[in-house]
Amino acid sequence: MKDWVPRIERIDGPRYRAIADAIAADIAAGVLVPGDQLPPQRRLAATLGVDFTTVARGYVEAGKRGLIDSTVGRGSFVRRSAARTPADPQRQRAVDFSMNMPPEPEDPDLVARMQEGFASVARDLLPLLRYQGFGGSPQDKDAASAWLGRRALVPAQERIFISPGAHPALVGIFSLLAKAGETVLAEQITYPGVRAIAAQLGLALVGIEMDQDGVLPEALEEAVRRHAPKAIYLNPTLQNPMTITTSERRRAAICAIARRTGVPIVEDDAYGFIASHGPPPLAAIAPDICWHIAGLAKCIGAGLRLAYVVAPDARAGWSFTGAMRAISVMASPLTAAVVTRWIDDGTADTILRFIRAEAAARQKIAARHFEPGTYLSDPLSFNIWLPLTNGWNRSAFASHARATGVGIVPSDAFTVSGAPPEAVRVGLGGPIGRAQLERGLEFMAHALDGPAQITAGLY
Repeated sequence: MKDWVPRIERIDGPRYRAIADAIAADIAAGVLVPGDQLPPQRRLAATLGVDFTTVARGYVEAGKRGLIDSTVGRGSFVRRSAARTPADPQRQRAVDFSMNMPPEPEDPDLVARMQEGFASVARDLLPLLRYQGFGGSPQDKDAASAWLGRRALVPAQERIFISPGAHPALVGIFSLLAKAGETVLAEQITYPGVRAIAAQLGLALVGIEMDQDGVLPEALEEAVRRHAPKAIYLNPTLQNPMTITTSERRRAAICAIARRTGVPIVEDDAYGFIASHGPPPLAAIAPDICWHIAGLAKCIGAGLRLAYVVAPDARAGWSFTGAMRAISVMASPLTAAVVTRWIDDGTADTILRFIRAEAAARQKIAARHFEPGTYLSDPLSFNIWLPLTNGWNRSAFASHARATGVGIVPSDAFTVSGAPPEAVRVGLGGPIGRAQLERGLEFMAHALDGPAQITAGLY
């Protein structure tokens, strides 16, 4: 066993990251070589005078960087491929800011709780490998009801359905509400997924003019009058990509127009649980005209592919069941059981608290690099919306970033109608760490400080 002690006092940042950085530096310097066994976590914690959890997180971070392998009962060893890993962890992989994902938990205790949820469900595995009726078991619906109650929603179980993700739910709902060639309204700048779904179903997607509070009621009313839409799609909380949260007063005005004109609302509440004290959902204001989709991808994890759908009434729910059976038969009972376990034992709430805290920390990093008023954000959003300056256009800026290993998304992907603004969406979450985030944002801020013409000769 290697009698190795990291020199972390000279490294800035959290101590657990300093431990991972020290592992990387000592591998690069030849102090640690492939196959070396690192000290046990508790022993190293005592040597350094830090908590066991700090060392555990440091080893987890080093594992994510591909530096070490850890096995319960055997210990932690420098990987055979680690000698080829650069000492600078920022150069290990591209910094992908293109996806709007929640930050990933790193706390070993929380990860262990999540793993225990899977292990507990696996003890009664066989029933979960069978076909089940669409919509979820009574236990899963009870958990969904408890979860939705956090958003002031108290629908009867007959209106709640477990769907295999928000996307299939949107496909099913739109296929019920509109036929090919008919119109659906959406925010002028909106989530790209709904554009793809509308195109797949042959629907005409028409954008509604917006301000800093979401869609304008007068613009919505005019669009309803002019286009006779079959539905209104809205993402009213921490809207992707512009991070806008529509006020309760504006929500009431939108619901009043929809009710008066008889146009149903499809509410994509992907980020509703992230906002700890946000306005009530549209479905709580006007449950009789709203389809509510509470996806779990942003508030727990995208790989779960699960969403809770609330239909306006029981009859609409019957139609939704038929549409969804044709699309996907059922949500995975195994996945639903894991989520139910996490909701029942409090793990889901712990994950949510972590996501909120880490999102807030990452927004503070963004605030260090961009002046107030030069970008759109929310203290809890997973992204910023960055208008471009100094002659940069979205294509040139995205290409410049991509050439340096930084992935971002130009506004074209989000624009429903009209000319796309010269802006990009920058995601702050996902598997990237704070150090990578800092470096990527610093690069972008530096690029925007100078005229675009300086880099024009690179393409």
